Amino acid sequence: MAQRRIGLTGGIATGKSTASQLLEQRHGLPLLDADVFARQALEPESPGSEAVLQRYGEQVAAKSGVIDRRALGTLVFNDPAERHWLEQLVHPLVRQRFDAELARLAAIPTMVLVIPLLFEAGLTDLCTETWLVDCDESQQLQRLMQRDRLSIDAALARTAAQWPLARKRTLADVVISNRSDNECLAQQLALALEQGINP
Repeated sequence: MAQRRIGLTGGIATGKSTASQLLEQRHGLPLLDADVFARQALEPESPGSEAVLQRYGEQVAAKSGVIDRRALGTLVFNDPAERHWLEQLVHPLVRQRFDAELARLAAIPTMVLVIPLLFEAGLTDLCTETWLVDCDESQQLQRLMQRDRLSIDAALARTAAQWPLARKRTLADVVISNRSDNECLAQQLALALEQGINP
């Protein structure tokens, strides 16, 4: 039987992390997280880290070769060309990790692939179905400003760096509303797991 691979995505601050935790804790599903792989791609002394430090130097250098991810984020979210450069560096490394981990875990019946830029990075071929954790754009902005202590302008720059939720809604196989509380979110996730997608 083919492995079921749920590509879990959403906009920034729409609730992907909460949804993935619910799938892991309540349903025992293993997660592969693109954000974790992206962080590992920029660990000290890695080729990714060396490339970033060579390009930006002291602007993003923290202590002992560690990259200041907040400073890097500020740089790339305010400059589309720099964001593109960073994505061209990191996305292939993330893809390699997904390929390796999926090969290693091929016997597991159902996997969750948490990929914030699932559509933008063209990684839908890794998945058998795509789920979008969705909310209203106004909720998204409020959550992002509160979570990351950002100004409205900084929050808007970050949401603008991703495809709009309206566009992602048309691409997803399943749209999971996260406009209410975590229990409502959990119920929708359980229902989507139960229903599945017809191949």
